[in-house]
Amino acid sequence: AGGLGVYHYYMRLAQGLPLEGYAGFWCIPGSPYRDTEGALRAIRHARTSGTPYLGTCAGFQHALLERARNVLGWDDAAHAELDPEAQRPVIHALPCALVEVREEIRLRPGSRLASAYGKPSIREGYRCSYGINPEYQEALFGDWLTASAHGEDGSIRALEAEDHPFFVATLFQPERKALAGVSVPLAEAFLRAVEQHARSPQ
Repeated sequence: AGGLGVYHYYMRLAQGLPLEGYAGFWCIPGSPYRDTEGALRAIRHARTSGTPYLGTCAGFQHALLERARNVLGWDDAAHAELDPEAQRPVIHALPCALVEVREEIRLRPGSRLASAYGKPSIREGYRCSYGINPEYQEALFGDWLTASAHGEDGSIRALEAEDHPFFVATLFQPERKALAGVSVPLAEAFLRAVEQHARSPQ
């Protein structure tokens, strides 16, 4: 991102590298991550420091896992892809995997997503087999974390933090459109937030 310091999971986050110098964090698809604890560390830093955060697919899942562990205090919260026998799988295998699936996604009016796209609904694609476990959904959302998009069956497809400059995560993968040369409004909104954060006094 042109020196703005956007950090993604391929970097070795858990090796004690300082995160304060980065102006944004994008947690991308491709789990299981090489360094899950490092990804969670970056997400926590973004959440608590006001640094812009964008999560797509696995980045959505891990944003919820970070909340479960560090906000709700569920030390045993787990991602079922990493721990199939977990006692508290807040992220579990979807009954119907969203692999090479596209659907109409409803955006919550007034949300950052709706503002980025400038329309009430979008059509996006997935390559994802894991999502929110409905057993924990009510506890995971609320307070400052809200659902900002829903799929055709009413399932939550995106989240955002109300009291944060930019903290958005989607189960769908809007960046895939860039491969076809199509602009990605959410990525553009994220990069604007990153640039603003980089220029603001720390």
